[in-house]
Amino acid sequence: MTEVELKYRVGDLAAAERLLAADRLGPFTGGAGRARSTQLEDRYVDTADGALARAGFAVRLRQSAGETIVSVKSLALAQGPNGILHRDELEGPADRVAPPVDWPASDARSLVVEHAGDAPLVERVTIRQLRRKRQLRSAATRVELSLDEVDVVERGRVVERFVELEAELTKGEESKLAALGAALESVSGLERASTSKLESALAAINGSSDGAGAPTPAGPAPAPPVPFVPAAEARVDDTPRLVVSKSPGVLAEDHIAEAGRKVMRFHLARMLDREPGVRSGIDAEDVHKMRVATRRQRAAWRVFGEAYRRGRTKTYRQGLRDIARRLGAVRDLDVQLEATESYRADLPRAEQRALEPLTASWSQHRDDARALLMRELDSPRYGRFIDDYLDFVRTEGAAVSPIGAARPHRVRDTAPSRIWSAYEQVRSYEPVLRWADVATLHELRIAGKWLRYSLEFVAEPLGDDALPLIARVTAMQDHLGLMNDADVSASMARTFLVEHAGQLSQAEGAAIGRYLVDREREVARLRRSIGLPWRGIAGPGFRRSLGRVVAGL
Repeated sequence: MTEVELKYRVGDLAAAERLLAADRLGPFTGGAGRARSTQLEDRYVDTADGALARAGFAVRLRQSAGETIVSVKSLALAQGPNGILHRDELEGPADRVAPPVDWPASDARSLVVEHAGDAPLVERVTIRQLRRKRQLRSAATRVELSLDEVDVVERGRVVERFVELEAELTKGEESKLAALGAALESVSGLERASTSKLESALAAINGSSDGAGAPTPAGPAPAPPVPFVPAAEARVDDTPRLVVSKSPGVLAEDHIAEAGRKVMRFHLARMLDREPGVRSGIDAEDVHKMRVATRRQRAAWRVFGEAYRRGRTKTYRQGLRDIARRLGAVRDLDVQLEATESYRADLPRAEQRALEPLTASWSQHRDDARALLMRELDSPRYGRFIDDYLDFVRTEGAAVSPIGAARPHRVRDTAPSRIWSAYEQVRSYEPVLRWADVATLHELRIAGKWLRYSLEFVAEPLGDDALPLIARVTAMQDHLGLMNDADVSASMARTFLVEHAGQLSQAEGAAIGRYLVDREREVARLRRSIGLPWRGIAGPGFRRSLGRVVAGL
């Protein structure tokens, strides 16, 4: 299909919001419907050598409402005399972790495979957007008007923010779209844009954006990320600083204690890098990323902990546990609130209002959890923990347990048995999977987590062939994670209804009850569909690949 649209960079958000709510724009009317909000996450991918960009295509994986859609767009934007942009586009279903050859059949998949072959796709940039859209009509012509608040994300950090207004012709006459453009041209605070979001995002990453979406020539891949020093370490001025690096640097010949120290140092740098963002409270993603970093470190203690003296390292493990608990309390409520907002977005206004007692209660709990988190981060105990832990991860040989020369002590000697043991634990769920309840599947998720970490922590010596295996384990873990989130939401909604039954109106109780039923149905759906991600790791193909990868050590 061909995308036909007008694009504007927004300098005045309030003016753009008035346009989105207007009853009439040029020859178009907005009808009675309000703009609907959607959260989108777009990952632009290519092969490592830029094969798709060289062929003239941008490939986008869009995650929304639990689905992944691949869009293949031509990099060339044809602009007509009236400013209307034309671009060819193909779309189809995809999977965010599986290689393109395993996606469902579509013309988009065929084009990607034609140019990328079996080469893995790597991320160029991620774009997150809050999209508010509305349908406009003029006789038989339809236009979708969308206001996009865009975050450009590189390596988990928001590096640029901008707002765009787009008017896409979905049906009817292009001349009507030109008339709409003439009406929009008269509005101050809008500037005609002739480049794609991808070009603007890459320009921001490469440091060449002029704030108005100046085009960046499409290249094979983005510039390599530049390491930066976590701001949270500014208090340590006379010691070496941790740098957020691309990988831990684990080697097959490493002593397991030093391999563990590398992994902990790698994720501690990420944890400290996120701390300023967590303190500011601007982006909930900072809480998520800081929590992930603490989880990875705690997992590293489980995987490599036997190599250290437990008495000497007890305070490090306890410190991580305390901060992880505080971060988790905030993050879990963020997840519930995000899911509720997504559910509310497409509801009538009256139904949205009826859910407000539930979301207000959860928001209050979230604020309370954040206050406790801030108290933990500001405590002298946390400061001492960070200072001591920094010394530990920087000091080779610190707190290492003595190991005899004839005992296995290198990564290549110990990782294979650890990986196979973790895989055996996952596979042990096979006989009960069909009848497993939510609690049992949650235990499977935990077992999958340890298999994933056992592979991830030594991914470098295992080689690139380990990456598809990790992706398959992650897919199962993510599937079960969504099920767990839905189950927790249902449980929390049920508890709220029981505890506040006497305070809710009939409409509020009914609306919250419908949300509870929706979450229970989502749990049932995800429970029924666990077979697909399970087969990805339970079959002989996975075992053979795992055997070859482990044998490489």
